[in-house]
Amino acid sequence: MAAIVCKPAQDCKYDIVSLGEIMLRLDPGDDRIHTTRQFRVWEGGGEYNVARGLKRCFGQRAAVVTAAVQNPLGQLLEDLIFQGGVCSEYVKWVPYDGIGRKSRIGLNFTERGFGVRAAVGCSDRGHTAASQLKQGDIDWDRIFGKDGARWFHTGGIYAGLSETTPDVILEAVTSAKAHGTVVSYDLNYRASLWKDIGGKHKAIEVNRAIAPYVDVMIGNEEDFSAALGFDVPDLDEGCSKLDPANFKKMIQQAVKAFPNFKAVATTLRAATTASRNDWGAVLYAGGQFYDAMLREDLELYDRVGGGDSFASGLIYGLMENKGPEYAVNCGAAHGALAMTTPGDTTTASLAEVERVMAGGTARIAR
Repeated sequence: MAAIVCKPAQDCKYDIVSLGEIMLRLDPGDDRIHTTRQFRVWEGGGEYNVARGLKRCFGQRAAVVTAAVQNPLGQLLEDLIFQGGVCSEYVKWVPYDGIGRKSRIGLNFTERGFGVRAAVGCSDRGHTAASQLKQGDIDWDRIFGKDGARWFHTGGIYAGLSETTPDVILEAVTSAKAHGTVVSYDLNYRASLWKDIGGKHKAIEVNRAIAPYVDVMIGNEEDFSAALGFDVPDLDEGCSKLDPANFKKMIQQAVKAFPNFKAVATTLRAATTASRNDWGAVLYAGGQFYDAMLREDLELYDRVGGGDSFASGLIYGLMENKGPEYAVNCGAAHGALAMTTPGDTTTASLAEVERVMAGGTARIAR
């Protein structure tokens, strides 16, 4: 298993470029979607969240590739992206047709769970600008060749948005590899995305076509099974969902099938209640497994985005050559912190992440 080597920072305009849809998240706060009379707005999207985390928490230069509509909702989305510190120069702006019949901004309504009531997400993202991107719309050779990027991140959420988005990803990763950019991919399987376009069979077909171009593959146990087709016989409801041995068997299958993987990482999560989870992670790199500190009965405020923040912390550790043990623990700590605040995206600092990595407590800091 080859080492991960990034291009020198001075040779690149950006440390991280991500490709994916960014939606407006409408959050009912302590209420439920169907009973609230007001929403708080955030921006969010699996692939974007990773780039934003690398910028806001880890100080990396970040840009996003997506598409948006030229109307007030698109301007709101752009303003939120600006607040996140992510550059929008690669955003493709689409004319507004007056009512959003041809193209629109995606919406994601998300209510936080509590106790026995699970969190609920309701997406309204059909016919969005980002889902209609196709091959040839983005000048990838400019991004990875002329401008330069050390790392490129995308994932299975964007791959499942439409018939054309897998082709956009394949075009992107082909260019990234040609220009020496490290590629990471979060499988992020969502049954709702795939059920109307072929289900798991189609997800496996699409993700297996993309996998040969990936250096760092990220996912959880469902992702590797539903999105790549791997199966571990004893990974069933009778086994502890946080038994790393089961996940390691699945990772070994993935590495054998795709020897181009230089690292494979998975989060480990078992939900005691919607607001209390066991939380851990495993990284396979350099032929060895590295286990993050297991946090039992972790108290959560908003679990959405925890996996994306894990990915950004992991990528930071790998990108900066801090070693696999640091990388997996940085990812797990960052994910844990992200789930203590509302919204999809992180509000943590690197100092806070490293304090949690070192076993810091919740005692007040002043």
